[in-house]
Amino acid sequence: MSADQDRAPLTVTALTVLIGALGAASAYALSLPAWILLGPALLVSLAALGGLRLAIADPVRDACFVILGLAIGAGFDPAASGAMLRWPMAFVVLAVMLVVTMVICRAILLRGFGFDARSAALAAAPGHLSFVLGMAADLRMNVGRIAVVQSIRLLFLTLSVPFIAQALGYDFSSISLSDSPPMRLPVLVGLALASLLVGALFRKLRLPAPLLMAAMAVSALGHIGDWTPGSVPNVLQWPALMILGTLIGTRFSGMSRAQFTASLMAGISTTFVSVAVASLAAIPVAMALGMPAAHVLAAFSPGGLETMVALGATMGASPGFVAACHVARLLILVVLIPLFVGRARSDVAPS
Repeated sequence: MSADQDRAPLTVTALTVLIGALGAASAYALSLPAWILLGPALLVSLAALGGLRLAIADPVRDACFVILGLAIGAGFDPAASGAMLRWPMAFVVLAVMLVVTMVICRAILLRGFGFDARSAALAAAPGHLSFVLGMAADLRMNVGRIAVVQSIRLLFLTLSVPFIAQALGYDFSSISLSDSPPMRLPVLVGLALASLLVGALFRKLRLPAPLLMAAMAVSALGHIGDWTPGSVPNVLQWPALMILGTLIGTRFSGMSRAQFTASLMAGISTTFVSVAVASLAAIPVAMALGMPAAHVLAAFSPGGLETMVALGATMGASPGFVAACHVARLLILVVLIPLFVGRARSDVAPS
């Protein structure tokens, strides 16, 4: 590898972060909700579709996830952890919701957008993008078309959830994942180091978003036991949230405008169905658990795990509930996606 190639990731990362920062500043000036997430996601997506090569280097991404995980975990307390006994009912509803979503979205893609049976099954999956694209590549399918539909789902959910929450009365003008006093620097450094160690274990276990989940777990344990009081300072939280929004936009890097346009309506249609089904499922769960419907919707929405957990925490939702639902969604999809693809194979076998 040449020296230029060695420097390229840093150059690309710097350009990407700069565009993300401009997006955040623009969204703030326009008084958009969740401006520090929405602005970068939108502007970086547009720049990527315009042909720019955009990406975030792994160390920067990892640092972002550790900071976000520690900040979200700081929202845990003994009262919140006691609610875990009431959650199994939510997971049952979540599983039914995922099946209904995949059935409807698969039918829409088959009949309305000309997808073949297997591609429709993969593009209809409400989440687990890496698993979906890996299976598509292994089956030698049209990975690009499936990736567009899935990426549009992530982008549109990131853009729409803050507006929906704002319409329900939640204030997104000031973004913070915890409102307690900042924790001391030695405590913060100790939690970060522990998160890296636990994250390495989670990665070996192939858990989703290992560093984010590890940092959440470490921080939550420290706060439930009252050993690590305080929150992550906003001076760290805000850049991490901005990079999270930027990461969403980089999913469109390398994607042609023709690819994007051809599958735009398919992505919007499946996203609309996914949100509608999630909303209908969230209402009875919210009533049964005594939670605000918006909190359950953040837990059930088929967006990126990191983004939805961060938005849920901003709304004041229980971080444990939102994270548990999103992890459960990914685990359920690991079973459902092969089943749907296998059924699609049998459907096309006679021809």
